[in-house]
Amino acid sequence: MPDQAINDRSMMARALQLAERGLYTTDPNPRVGCVLVRGGQVVGEGWHVRAGEGHAEVNALTQAGGAARGATAYVTLEPCSHTGRTAPCADALLAAGVIRVVAAMQDPNPLVGGRGLARLRAGGIEVECGLLEAQAAALNAGFVKRMQTGLPFVRLKLAMSMDGRTAMASGESQWITGPEARADVQRLRARSSAVVSGADAVLLDDSALTVRRDQLGLPEAQAAAAAACQPLRVLIDGRLRVPLTSRLFQQSGPVLVACRLDGAAALDYSGVGVELLALPSAAGEYVDLEALLRLLAARDCNEVLVESGASLAGAFLQAGLVDELIVYMAPRLLGSLARPLLELPFDSMAEAMQLDVTDMRVVGRDWRITARPVLSF
Repeated sequence: MPDQAINDRSMMARALQLAERGLYTTDPNPRVGCVLVRGGQVVGEGWHVRAGEGHAEVNALTQAGGAARGATAYVTLEPCSHTGRTAPCADALLAAGVIRVVAAMQDPNPLVGGRGLARLRAGGIEVECGLLEAQAAALNAGFVKRMQTGLPFVRLKLAMSMDGRTAMASGESQWITGPEARADVQRLRARSSAVVSGADAVLLDDSALTVRRDQLGLPEAQAAAAAACQPLRVLIDGRLRVPLTSRLFQQSGPVLVACRLDGAAALDYSGVGVELLALPSAAGEYVDLEALLRLLAARDCNEVLVESGASLAGAFLQAGLVDELIVYMAPRLLGSLARPLLELPFDSMAEAMQLDVTDMRVVGRDWRITARPVLSF
């Protein structure tokens, strides 16, 4: 591989590292990093810290100052060409005298994708796109999916024993997994736009579904920033069974309760500042899950984490709405009387759901398995 290509990959890899620093804080914007290089030396670095503040390119240009003239910019997402809460980054790169831009991927928004690159080319800048594209897309899987399909990226989090059980028959489940796994779940919440649970799980565990700063296992400054960006908490409660005294309603931060149309007047949530959303029911039991996800995407939710009981988790899977499963497996056996991981009423092997395991690693004493449903066409 020629030296230039090796250097390009190295600099883009660094830009991706910078982009990941915004993992917990940029929502609903994408995580983006930028590196400016002139004469073989890095003269500026930046990443998008949080929505409404400077984009990665602007932050890198600010650090570089006059050294940006004649530089190459490595950026993990096509520089924007439109004015939002900040000015267009493409214009900033042109004004700074950058002569070459290497982008990992084009903006996934079909309404604006390609315009930033076109503006740079029209301004005389050499432009390349596609270097480490898969890695850049994976870092912003939710943003990409929302832009392309109008749906968020859905992760289903599950915890089980080695014999595939989630709780004793009585409902006792704390704690199947160890503290390291629970901290990992806190980080999953922190990177999510919304955390979704069902009435059964909330009634059983009385979970608040919040990001807890002291349990994130992150450096103090990063933990504080992550905890300050609490996800939207969504309760799917078709018949409005969860009482207003639940911990879910006693914590600060936004809560959305999705119920069936025929149950919308059952409880008055105005006193606890909770938004009630009445949706059509699907299969006569749950609210329409796809309709709920589309509404969340319309509210700029990129990544949705589902933490629920076996019934609702199975419903999400059967509806084909899960992009990724994250299963924490503890080295213990709960026995045949304990509750199952999922309710999937399959009758034959032909109905079995195939999964593609993409990652498996040790987390404390537990295992974390990441898998994706294999789509059949």
